[in-house]
Amino acid sequence: MTITVTLIAGREKSLQRRHPWVFSRAVDKVLGQPNAGDTVDIVSQKGEWLARGFYSPQSQIRARVWSFDKDEVIDEAFFLRRLTRAKDSRQPLIDEQGLTGYRLCAAESDGLPGVTIDVYDQVVVCQLLSTGAERWRKAIVAALNTLYPDACIYERSDVAVRKKEGLAERKGVLSGTLPEQPIVIEENATAGNPGVKILVDVENGHKTGFYLDQRDNRRIAARYCKDKRVLNCFSYTGTFGVYALKGGAAEVINVDMSESALALAEQNVTLNKLDLSRVKFEQADVFKLLRTYREQGQRFDVIVLDPPKFAESKAQLNGACRGYKDINMLAFQLLNAGGILLTFSCSGLMSQDLFQKVVADAALDAGRDAQILERLNQAADHPIGTAYPEGHYLKGLVVQAW
Repeated sequence: MTITVTLIAGREKSLQRRHPWVFSRAVDKVLGQPNAGDTVDIVSQKGEWLARGFYSPQSQIRARVWSFDKDEVIDEAFFLRRLTRAKDSRQPLIDEQGLTGYRLCAAESDGLPGVTIDVYDQVVVCQLLSTGAERWRKAIVAALNTLYPDACIYERSDVAVRKKEGLAERKGVLSGTLPEQPIVIEENATAGNPGVKILVDVENGHKTGFYLDQRDNRRIAARYCKDKRVLNCFSYTGTFGVYALKGGAAEVINVDMSESALALAEQNVTLNKLDLSRVKFEQADVFKLLRTYREQGQRFDVIVLDPPKFAESKAQLNGACRGYKDINMLAFQLLNAGGILLTFSCSGLMSQDLFQKVVADAALDAGRDAQILERLNQAADHPIGTAYPEGHYLKGLVVQAW
């Protein structure tokens, strides 16, 4: 029996524009008794077929769309088609940049809501964060085994967002054998020139192990670092610092709260045969350390601010704005005249315009004149669906302060 979700009159417009979410308040009635992750047809109040998706009884997003094609069946072959399409679309980028680490699937933006998949050499790491992804777990793993027959498939669904879907956190090997950690990936290689090598711990690292989305921005950052004193805040495993050194930085200070991340940061410098004497590693709270540096009269030529997500919900957005403004103000106060600030927000709820306003207010409060030199975004293997603007989560600015 086909399970049907009927929408309240007028709530079909977003689906007609191919946005993949149906909120609980948009649902009029459900014909049938769907379990979590079951496939449902979504129709308008007039009975017009709109989409085929899956049901999430405990989530505010009550249904997410698999397909807007009425003739498309949701089965094992569907997931192989979607993941094959995703891999094929990224292959030119993989070849051009010599990537051994890249995002294979960007959830809704690749037509697979709640499915995030990153490739790290011979390890494919997946996050299955929705009831639909959980329901079709075996099909997703089978598709990955077809596309990457020699790889280990590893799950990192150990994130709190699964609770909103009524799912427990999960982590572990799904197929194959996990190699000894950390593993090495390479990015931004060109013909005749080796890229940057990066150590990734897929078992215990952030997210799926690493932040692949900053790949292009790391390369851009290097352009501003020749002979400069660079402060890399929220450094994680120090990859902005590695690029700064490759760009000729005179000194780099990596700052992070995690001792294990800083240990990998030091190993990344050695792995790329760079001069360790030009790098310092500070285990500290960035907000507190920046205030200490201000009191000490320290100055830097380049500062990188790549903080974690400050806003998980709309209710947290005002607080996030205060946090971003505070930390950017401190950075502006620490920059030499003509210094460069590379500042980022990975909070999806923070729009690009709002982030720019926050940074502008921070410069004003710091008493600095500032110019935006470049706008930065997530790497191309993190695409943004044209009907899914929420997919644009990473925003960055290159700002020069006077």
